[in-house]
Amino acid sequence: MNFEILHVFLHNFMNKNHYIAELIAQGEHQQLDFKFEVSDSKKIARTLSAFANTDGGTLLIGVKDNGHIAGIQSDEEYYMIEAAAEMYCRPKVQFEAKEWNIDGKVILEVTVRQSAVKPHHSPDKNDNYKAYIRVKDENIVAPEILEMAWMKIADLNGTHLVISHPVEKLLNFLDVNPYITVSQFRKIARINYYTAKNILSDLLAIGSIGYQLTDNKIVYGRIQTQN
Repeated sequence: MNFEILHVFLHNFMNKNHYIAELIAQGEHQQLDFKFEVSDSKKIARTLSAFANTDGGTLLIGVKDNGHIAGIQSDEEYYMIEAAAEMYCRPKVQFEAKEWNIDGKVILEVTVRQSAVKPHHSPDKNDNYKAYIRVKDENIVAPEILEMAWMKIADLNGTHLVISHPVEKLLNFLDVNPYITVSQFRKIARINYYTAKNILSDLLAIGSIGYQLTDNKIVYGRIQTQN
C-alpha cells in the first residue's frame, strides 16, 4: 500500500469511525464542551472547575460549536489549559491532555475527572472566585446549598439527619412531584430559609436527593436509579 492510498484510507476512517468524530457527533452536553480556541485562561478555568465539581468531562479544543473541526496550535493551547488548571482553579484541577491529528488538523482533548476534593473555585468576569457546576451544556455558579453539602461530605464527623416534620413534608412532596424549589419547601413546611437550606444540604450530602436546572433555576428531587 503506497502513501497516497494509505492517506485516503485514514481520511475516511477518521471521518466516520474515529473516537473524536464519535464524540463530536454527540454535540455539547454536561460532560462535553467544544472550544474553537483558548484565548483566556481565566474563562476556561470555569469549565475545568465545573467539570471537576460535577461529573467530570471532556473539552475538545480546535472544534467549533457546530462541530466543525478547525484545528489549533497545540503547544500554545496546552499552556493556556495548564495555566487555567494550576493558576486559576483553587485548588488546582487535575487534567489529562491528548493530541489528535485528524485530516491534518490538530485537536487537543482535555479530560477532567470528577474531583474528590470539592469545591474548586475559579474567577468570574470580575475576578471573584466562585464554585461552578456543569448543568447540561452550561457552567453556572453553584448554589449555596450545594456548597454546604460539599462541606458536610468533607466533614469527618459525617452528617446527622433528623427525620423531622419538615423532612417528612419534603419527602412526601417528592413522592408525588418530580422536584421542589427552596421557596416551595419553605411554604409547605412553614420554615425559614436557614432551616430549609440546612435540610436540603443534609439530604444532598447523604445522597437522598439530587439537583437539576429547570426553568433557569436549581431545583431538588429524588435521585433516579436505574434498574
